[in-house]
Order: sequence, then structure tokens, then C-alpha cells
Amino acid sequence: MALNKKERLQFTLLILCALGLATAIALFALRKNVSYFFTPQQVHELRTMDDARVVDGRVFRLGGLVKPGSLEKTSHDLLIRFIVTDDLRDQKVEYKGIAPDLFREGQGVVATGSLQKDVFVATVLLAKHDEKYTPPELAKEMKKLHGEKTGDPDDKKAGKPE
Repeated sequence: MALNKKERLQFTLLILCALGLATAIALFALRKNVSYFFTPQQVHELRTMDDARVVDGRVFRLGGLVKPGSLEKTSHDLLIRFIVTDDLRDQKVEYKGIAPDLFREGQGVVATGSLQKDVFVATVLLAKHDEKYTPPELAKEMKKLHGEKTGDPDDKKAGKPE
């Protein structure tokens, strides 16, 4: 049975609407699984704007470098205090537990937790893998904050200096 032109158009539009709906549902479902992190500078900026993503008690990820000279460990309760920096702003961090083996001063870290007043209380710490490795997203953010070229094709579009 042959479909006339109007029926084919209706069928095509129905398929396109169904695909659009399926895509929208998939993206909506995945949005909670995407995890970005904020640098200390971004946290400061968002807090000054009262952004809901960084209010006290809200869980998010904080990324940067462990500031040299800031690491304090206590042996009796496994509490670790340190400062995460992006060279523009510092953020105090507390973590209770056993830190990853590669966690040390001057190395990259991404911590999951929440702010409690002015201290980021971490529940998970991820440390840098080796001496030359920096997570690509962290390296890109650090370069953006310092106005350096990131090697991204978007650099030229955004009007960043070469």
C-alpha cells in the first residue's frame, strides 16, 4: 500500500518528534551524572553572586593544587587540613579519612564535598596520577584563569590572545 505525500510528511514529522523527545529525555537523565569541578576563584565568584551551586551544604567538586606548606595531618583522628589553590584564590579544605597515596603538597587534587561556612569539607579526594599529569579540565581552567592559550580552537573565537 503506497503512502501519499501528506502521509509520508506526517510519518516523517512523527519520527522526528519521537527522536527529539528521546534525546531530550536522555539528556535530562544524564545531566545529574556529569561532574564538573570549580576552582577556588570560581567558588569565590559564585558565592559573591549567591549562586545556589556553591551554598553551604550543597555537594560539588573543588579542583586545584594543594598549596605548598599548607598540609596538616593529625594522627589521632585522620583529619587532614590543607589549602587548594588556583594561584588566584585559596580555599581551605578539611578531609577526614585516609588520603590517596599520591596526595601531597604541590600536586593536583579534585575533592568532592560541601562548604561549611568558609571551609570546604571533603568526603572524597582524588589525587594526581604522576609528576607530569594534570587532569585536562584542570589544566584548561588554570590556563583560562591566567589568560594563557589553551590550544583550544575556541581560543580564537573567544578573542583570547595567542
